Amino acid sequence: MQSSSSPAAATALSEPLRRPRVVGWGRLPAWLRFTLLLAALVGLWQAYVSLKDVNPLLFASPRAVAEAFVDGWRDGTIPRATWTTVKVLALGIGIGALVAAVLTVFATLTKIGDDLLVLLTSILNPLPGVAVLPLALLWFGLNTNALLFVIANATIWPIAINVTTGFRTVNPTIVAVGRNIGLSSRRLVTDVLAPAALPHTISGLKAAWAFGWRTIIAAELVFGVSGADGGLGFYINNAKLYLRIPQVFAGLVTIAILGVLFETVFGVLERRTVVRWGMKTVPATSGGGEG
Repeated sequence: MQSSSSPAAATALSEPLRRPRVVGWGRLPAWLRFTLLLAALVGLWQAYVSLKDVNPLLFASPRAVAEAFVDGWRDGTIPRATWTTVKVLALGIGIGALVAAVLTVFATLTKIGDDLLVLLTSILNPLPGVAVLPLALLWFGLNTNALLFVIANATIWPIAINVTTGFRTVNPTIVAVGRNIGLSSRRLVTDVLAPAALPHTISGLKAAWAFGWRTIIAAELVFGVSGADGGLGFYINNAKLYLRIPQVFAGLVTIAILGVLFETVFGVLERRTVVRWGMKTVPATSGGGEG
């Protein structure tokens, strides 16, 4: 009987599974690939609107959305709403990051702080941000402070969890060297642990941005809370009330564009810090080679 463990079979089993590729697709620049995919999605969107003859009060065409998007930016309504949302979000994430930093340092230096962080994370991290908003409205009123509270609550825990993980995964030899040369607890955190945990810190900020972004948009949609001016969620909800469906889609497109921009910013930050310093490797693209 012939053995199945031939060299050819072993080689085949040891090779990673390859995903099927479109001929020549991997040779195209990344920006062109994504542009073509986006164009295909817009084409499918337009085909659905044209073939199904959908009700314009329920679904908007790409052209109508593009016109509403351009008009909204031209008359200033979308830029004002965007600035309101981003401003409140940035302030809320800043507060959350500050609280997370205090909790993380306390947890790193003391056992009671570690237990407190574990307990608070277990209790508060699973809570959706919008679920806390009714209490925030009772405590702070229908204003920006309520939004800041729920955004901070939504962003503290992903930052604290990631930074704590980064601190705990630092090479023990590096920590021991820092202690042996006489570094104080404060300098051990700032000069040794914090730089070594930078990849986890950036990951925590990315997660906090995602949680905070969803929280503020949902809060504005449901409660219309954003201070004196309305944010993007308020803009979308207001357009929905008056059945301005292209404006609803224009608001959603704005949110999507902002999401891509922020992901790009975080990607550039990673490449210019942790990747350049050799603290994190960039995964090889699967589009290389012949298609």
